[in-house]
Amino acid sequence: MAISKFNYNSFNVTPVASKALAFNSDADGFTTASGSSMILIKTLTASSSATLSFVDGSSDVVLDDTYPVYKFEFINIHPSADDTGLTVGFRDGSTAYDATKTTTFFRATHGEDGSSGAVAYVTGADIAQGTGFQRLDNDMGADADQCMSGEMFLYNPSSTTFVSILCQEQVQVDQQTVLMTFLWLVTVM
Repeated sequence: MAISKFNYNSFNVTPVASKALAFNSDADGFTTASGSSMILIKTLTASSSATLSFVDGSSDVVLDDTYPVYKFEFINIHPSADDTGLTVGFRDGSTAYDATKTTTFFRATHGEDGSSGAVAYVTGADIAQGTGFQRLDNDMGADADQCMSGEMFLYNPSSTTFVSILCQEQVQVDQQTVLMTFLWLVTVM
């Protein structure tokens, strides 16, 4: 496998100024694509909810190869009980959330008082070719000053040729620590 570096200032897209640059499987890896803004598919609001489902084909949800990238936003997640976490599961065509996934989980912490800054790989939050739900955060508490916000990107969710990739980042205030969590998830769907 080779790694290629590109100087993004050297791309000449003047002949196709109304188009966007996109990646494909050709030898050069590039093509032009119609540029567009993001399209809101669905808003789910949790209010006294333990589970929210975003399932392709139900309730006007599109989660297939219609778009190459899907963005999920988590805004002010605040649990009603201590030691509660946000998780995500995927389906692989059946009705069960049992898609096999391999994940890597990193966490950066920094105390609100300026102490105990650290970056750590969190082995216990990884899934190695497993089917369980993936934890997206540290255990949160129900105190008024504990919450989480973040975003998650899902790439190629219905590809049968390539793996689907999920990247998630979030900021969480938990007790007296500010956390930034990064999750790179490779899911075979």
